[in-house]
Amino acid sequence: MSGPLPHGVLEAGPVPAAPLGDAGSGPFGALRDQLTEAAAAFAGSPDALAGILAGIVDDVDRALGERLEIFPVCHHSPASGLAMLRRLRVKQPKVIYLELCEDLQPLLGELRNCRLPVAVQAFASELDGFPTDWAPLSVIAPITEASAEYQAIAYALQTPGVELVLVDRSTDHVFQWSPRHRAQQAADDDGAPQVAEDDGAPPAAAAETGEATTVGAAEEAELHGDAVGVEIGDLRPRFAELEAHLLHHGKVRHWSEWWDQYVERPLVDADHDTYRQVMVLIGSLFRRLRPSDANRTGTDEDRERYMWTRIRQHLAASGADPADCLYVCGAFHAASRVEQFGLDSTAPAFEITERSGTAWRYGLIPSSHSAIEAQFGLAPGSVSIAAATWAKAVSRAGVTPYRLSGRTERSRAGGGRRGARAAAPPAGATPDEVTDRLSGFLAAPAEPDGLDAAELRGWCVDIVRLARRNGYLASTADAIAVFEHSILLAGLRNRARPTVYDFTDAAVTCIEKDVVPGRRDVRRLCEILLGGDRIGQVGYDSLPPLARDVLDRLRPLGLDLEKRTISRALLDLRADPGLGACSDLLWMLRYLLPPTTVRPIMGERRLGHRSIQESWDLALGRDQRALIELGYEGVTVEQVLELRLRRAVRHPSATAATALAAVEDAICLLDSPRLVDELGTRAVELLAAERSVDDAPDVLRRIRRLLAHYQATAAHLPAWCAAFVTTGYAHYCTLLPTTVIDEETGTRQVGAMLGFLFSMESVAISLGCDRSQLEIAVDQSKPEEPAKVALLWAARHQLGILPLAELRQWCAALLDNPLVVPAFPRYLAGFVHALEPVPGLAPFVVETLSTAFARLPDPVLLPWLPTLITTLREQGPELVPLLVREAGRTFPPTVAELDVWVPPWHGPAPVPVSGGSPAGPSPRVSALLTGHPAATDAVAALLGCAGDWQPVPSSVGTAGGTASAAGGAALVAAHPATGTAVATLLATTPGR
Repeated sequence: MSGPLPHGVLEAGPVPAAPLGDAGSGPFGALRDQLTEAAAAFAGSPDALAGILAGIVDDVDRALGERLEIFPVCHHSPASGLAMLRRLRVKQPKVIYLELCEDLQPLLGELRNCRLPVAVQAFASELDGFPTDWAPLSVIAPITEASAEYQAIAYALQTPGVELVLVDRSTDHVFQWSPRHRAQQAADDDGAPQVAEDDGAPPAAAAETGEATTVGAAEEAELHGDAVGVEIGDLRPRFAELEAHLLHHGKVRHWSEWWDQYVERPLVDADHDTYRQVMVLIGSLFRRLRPSDANRTGTDEDRERYMWTRIRQHLAASGADPADCLYVCGAFHAASRVEQFGLDSTAPAFEITERSGTAWRYGLIPSSHSAIEAQFGLAPGSVSIAAATWAKAVSRAGVTPYRLSGRTERSRAGGGRRGARAAAPPAGATPDEVTDRLSGFLAAPAEPDGLDAAELRGWCVDIVRLARRNGYLASTADAIAVFEHSILLAGLRNRARPTVYDFTDAAVTCIEKDVVPGRRDVRRLCEILLGGDRIGQVGYDSLPPLARDVLDRLRPLGLDLEKRTISRALLDLRADPGLGACSDLLWMLRYLLPPTTVRPIMGERRLGHRSIQESWDLALGRDQRALIELGYEGVTVEQVLELRLRRAVRHPSATAATALAAVEDAICLLDSPRLVDELGTRAVELLAAERSVDDAPDVLRRIRRLLAHYQATAAHLPAWCAAFVTTGYAHYCTLLPTTVIDEETGTRQVGAMLGFLFSMESVAISLGCDRSQLEIAVDQSKPEEPAKVALLWAARHQLGILPLAELRQWCAALLDNPLVVPAFPRYLAGFVHALEPVPGLAPFVVETLSTAFARLPDPVLLPWLPTLITTLREQGPELVPLLVREAGRTFPPTVAELDVWVPPWHGPAPVPVSGGSPAGPSPRVSALLTGHPAATDAVAALLGCAGDWQPVPSSVGTAGGTASAAGGAALVAAHPATGTAVATLLATTPGR
């Protein structure tokens, strides 16, 4: 395999031929003729294939012959970064045009306060000109030190007299030009929807056309969230067949490995002209072999027209000499064929549309190697490998990269530039003529790159050591096996020396053995060995004002909140009341930030309660992105919280329950009665406008809590709260007759409505409501569903219309009717839900359940029991304790007593008779009474039964004994079980 391109790369399907130009003209005439002859010999006629090959050469000739020097790059490529570093030191341009969203330029100076990698971000939460369901919109551009764009940015910002100009379309145009937005505009203009190819995906998840913008869904992409990513220089085939072809013939597993093997390594040490020609060649190849996608192609070309238009505008306005300028763009765009290409083009300027009314906010967020890999569809570990390759190449070349790190680093970098200028040729010595370096590079065999045994040996020893620390049973034999296996894999893949990818595959095969004892597999250990997943951080000075204010206000905690580790904060508010402000801020942050960023371990805050001790886990340094994006919404946390609460109650989908939740949050988190009144008033408006009762249970639960809070803390109810009660009373009375017959309204919702009406009845009547409204509403309600019928029966009982005895008779009649028995469990469900509006009905519900268990046949009872349990668990968990307590008061406490237990709803137990007269107490009871007459006398006196003690007949008691008084005897005869139980208890008590 010779050169950066494997054999067979040009076999990927026909595309329209490009003009061949004048064969043999220009520096690439010989190469053009050679490729045309080869295509004719291969295909039998110089048609499509010859047009493709000659067109590629034409693209290279056109790009390199442009007066404005075009520097093609690939994103996160060490070869591009090193070539950029060398070119900047030699050419020392005065103007650098960079392919990056033009509205991100003011942020680039803040990179000096950050630890790379970081991402420049544009964020918008309030949209104007885009569909509201797209919110929030986010665009990011990750930057690493090994990238060519960072070297250009650092050079321009640290070199006096150098101007950096971003020329790509703005972040607003990123979404204006998205296929989904164009399809929507076409539908608005034509009156018929025109669905784009990826119209079904949201804009933040759709691939950004023209750059590598695949949004990763893996967990490692969490630093970027669902933002659209833009990068300089996406060099990857635009259709799967070509990429699969390259991977197959290159004997590699993924694209990152192919690029490293056939492009990255050959170009690391290449000269400037060779680098440019090869990169434009690859960009032209992928451009000409891309599929015919109108949406994608149109966006690519519009971006190129946009950039050349901005370049011309700047040159005209500034008067800069094109010889002192450098245009840095992706190799894909360097091979552009748009009519606006070049400074000598006579085509009219591209018409740039106005931005939408969306207000964009800008900032820096932390990034990481794994987040970049997931964002742009790269292989895991590829960015870390690129960083390691960059460090090794810079060290081997003996050059100092540009870094934005303050005055000290700036002077050191400036010294390096002075040394480079002294050794470099003068600016005028830069060759103006383009020489053909491409032919020699493609034809020359690969330079022998022998095995670096010391480097490979060090990797093998270190990976075994790292594996043992992570629980693997690795030994020296495994190190030897990895060494030999790496060489074997490199030979099988036609490589002169093992690469990082060969070493990683060998380590997985020889050490992991299909067993991962801990959290990290061997592939992840190899990534750590080669540099790991470097995570960037935004410095304090580059944070938004809100983020800096949060860190300043939490300073009394004495923690370093900028670290990426989780910090534990302990707050003793009784011992140190000054920490109360920190506690208030932490509770607000818990509401605004993700749950893992600020997490309470101990303590709670609810209506009327504040903990005296709290414990928190804080990960503000790890989750910088969430805190930074919070800073885009306001200046202080309190301001953002107010905006969020107002936005929640003004949202089109807001309900009365949503507004009441916002009221609770405002009371607990913000000391602002004005805001509470505003939110409460909005809750009254939403309640009056609702036409369904789906949220009635939530409304009832929240308004009960708020009423209890105000009754305990305020002298009178606020005006909004009183208005909510009166409005709700009239509202639910009006809706009750229609909702009970609505099949879509559940029993729980009807029960919550009645619960609101009955529990708020006293407050509503005191505020001027009429009880007849409720009586009329109940009388007009004619439900057919058995559960709702039972609910209305309970409501009539609560109103005094239906006595309990009559209600019991109705239930008995239902059980006696064989046609109704199968539906009786549904009545029971209604009675259970009736505990919400009529909690005093709990004894009757227990009675009805017991009767149902005793009388319902098994085919009806058994299938209903699981439904009852799940219904109570899902819809009425707060009703279960009420039922359990009432059942505990009703049923006997022990199993032994259950045999003689008589349900209280069956009336007093019949007195057994013998010979026509009441049976007397047992001998043991008589002995008890005669031994302790005082207790019997007291009970008899209490019941108004006076009498004297009489001798006990021999047939009943012992000889010579006495019986209780007349009242006591009648009492014992009527209730013999009580005396028997007491006697048994005393007989079994020790010492009796």
